[in-house]
Amino acid sequence: MPTYSVLARLQQAITLGVLSGGIVWLLWRWPDGPLVAIAGFLAIVLGYSFFLAAEFVALRFVSRGDPAPRATWRELARAWIGETMAAPVVFCWRQPFRWSAVPDQLPMASAPDARRGAVFIHGFMCNRGFWNPWLERLNASGHPFAAVNLEPLFGSIDNYVTTIEDAVQRLTQATGLPPVLICHSMGGVAARAWLRSRSADDRVHHVVTIGSPHNGTWLGCFSHLENGRQMRLHSQWLQQLDRPSDVFLHTKFTCWYSNCDNVVFPASTATLPGARNRLIRGAAHVELGFHPLVMDETLQLVTEAG
Repeated sequence: MPTYSVLARLQQAITLGVLSGGIVWLLWRWPDGPLVAIAGFLAIVLGYSFFLAAEFVALRFVSRGDPAPRATWRELARAWIGETMAAPVVFCWRQPFRWSAVPDQLPMASAPDARRGAVFIHGFMCNRGFWNPWLERLNASGHPFAAVNLEPLFGSIDNYVTTIEDAVQRLTQATGLPPVLICHSMGGVAARAWLRSRSADDRVHHVVTIGSPHNGTWLGCFSHLENGRQMRLHSQWLQQLDRPSDVFLHTKFTCWYSNCDNVVFPASTATLPGARNRLIRGAAHVELGFHPLVMDETLQLVTEAG
């Protein structure tokens, strides 16, 4: 299990900075009027929600002509509210302060576990704390798992291959069985980069991707970071992930996607030909990672497979 997270330190500073700024405003403006003070405090601590709203409006118009069902304004409004509630739990609590709360569960070499395990691979600007609700469920069932931290944060996705390789090796040695890879967002294309680099088709039982930009995302065109550029719509890097044999390999994939994904859109970019592509209507990007159906069916792949 990782012993340090650069992202956790960064998100701790951001969270505490925003909260401190809101409290300073509240105390400063309170004597002049509680309403102004409270309104300013909410604007500071909930300002991210306005950026989320802009993403949902963009996806509504960018997704015109996409084969996935077009989101209604009602679905988008519900998804915006859901993401406004889900985002701070992940980015202001689990990842900065609870990222190591659920350690990897690997059996001792002297007592190998014959049950199949799972490797969890997070997305952009995330760490293993993203998966805490998933890890807690597997921990309770006694199934082995390992969750990675993909760093450096802003390097090439190819740099994450070694991290994924290490986690897969450790879990396979502990169980004697190929693991299930469970990936959110960028984690899905990082897993494909690992599969290509290590010719690892036979080393995984199944790959589940949740809101992963397999064909890129429209938002990628605004990124100047290396991994962000790699996730631009139909980027050269993404096209190089495909091999002639991949359509057959994709039968090992389940790709969950949503018509209200505010980060990976148009929606069909999160699908793969030959994969089991599963649409969830009305779920936003972070929210999709904790949708009950997604969690239940994915964990069932792990617990019933070995």
